Amino acid sequence: MTTQPKTPPARPGYFGPYGGQFLPETLMHALKQLEQEYLAAMADKTFLAELHRCYRDIAGRPSEMYLARRFTEALGGAKVYLKREDMNHTGAHKINNTLGQGLLTLRMGKKRVIAETGAGQHGVATAMAAAVFGLQCDVYMGTEDIRRQALNVFRMQLMGAKVIPVSTGQCTLKDALNEALRDWMASAEGTHYIIGSVAGPHPFPTMVREFQCCIGRESRRQMLDIEGRLPDVIVACVGGGSNAAGIFHPMIDDEQVEMVGVEAGGRSKKLGDHAATLCQGSPGVLHGAMSYVLQDADGQTAPVHSVAAGLDYPGVGPEHSYWKDIGRVRYTSATDDEALDATVMLSRTEGIIPALESAHALAETMKLAPKMGKDKIILVCLSGRGDKDCNEIAAILEKRGKTE
Repeated sequence: MTTQPKTPPARPGYFGPYGGQFLPETLMHALKQLEQEYLAAMADKTFLAELHRCYRDIAGRPSEMYLARRFTEALGGAKVYLKREDMNHTGAHKINNTLGQGLLTLRMGKKRVIAETGAGQHGVATAMAAAVFGLQCDVYMGTEDIRRQALNVFRMQLMGAKVIPVSTGQCTLKDALNEALRDWMASAEGTHYIIGSVAGPHPFPTMVREFQCCIGRESRRQMLDIEGRLPDVIVACVGGGSNAAGIFHPMIDDEQVEMVGVEAGGRSKKLGDHAATLCQGSPGVLHGAMSYVLQDADGQTAPVHSVAAGLDYPGVGPEHSYWKDIGRVRYTSATDDEALDATVMLSRTEGIIPALESAHALAETMKLAPKMGKDKIILVCLSGRGDKDCNEIAAILEKRGKTE
């Protein structure tokens, strides 16, 4: 590990060399307004009290810290705890962010929100926040993800959101984000764009991370209460990286805690067959920020693949890029097959069906735990539940069964 600081020195909008605002001038006023309102809100005791009320009364926080006893026994090594973000209202960690940004939308006096979504969980959480706060809501979603996540499409529509299909590119998350940005450029005066991850232009990476830090702050207290110490390892999946940033950041300066981010290894290491941005990408600009990006030799954003729609993204949050460079977080990947195997194992040992995104973190845990002593502790951020993935999992397992 290098001797560089784990929390970068103050440079608004940047984490080391990563971050910034690389967007058209038409959006700079909206970004400045958002930054000012966010900073004012975080210093406003009334706003914070309302946010915490929403976390408690709407999201159902604090989420449970769960000792996975039979999963631990099956692995035969370190004790495995799950931070149960899957038990939040709407089924994932995404609600933590949409409640915060929904309150900011009201504070800015705007009446409409837009969002992009891949797995659909951020779209569902945005639709829920819009319903709670009385806002118009449009959600951009790639047609391939609409196919994979039909249940979440219905949930969004039932809560009053309009789901707008995106049929350009690979018809997945990156393409949905492109269209949402185009909408925002034309409608920023009355519309707030609720970005779902710690990616995008400043202040989104900082703001979304802060709204997700309730995960790590609760985890810290819960582990000290239950075990009297912090975990030896924290494992979380990384697409854009919001659940990982949320659980890592409150313990980032606790050097005794190892942190592992798990990306989508997909089908192979061939470009276009995975979404392992930090493992196999290089620095570049995507969706308004400098970060690691999957790109070809000409600097064009590469196609990506993951069995998990929420990890199907060729970029990553700039703070993760900084943590990678200084060695504070180790980033690795899990293949589609490893994620499916982890899904089956947790389902059969604990009766918990994880989201395919979260299953990538479980797959890495299945590698780590047997190599560690039984006195060691691994904490996994179980970022979402797998109801949304059941049809896709069933189809893949049936196909795999026929070929094995």
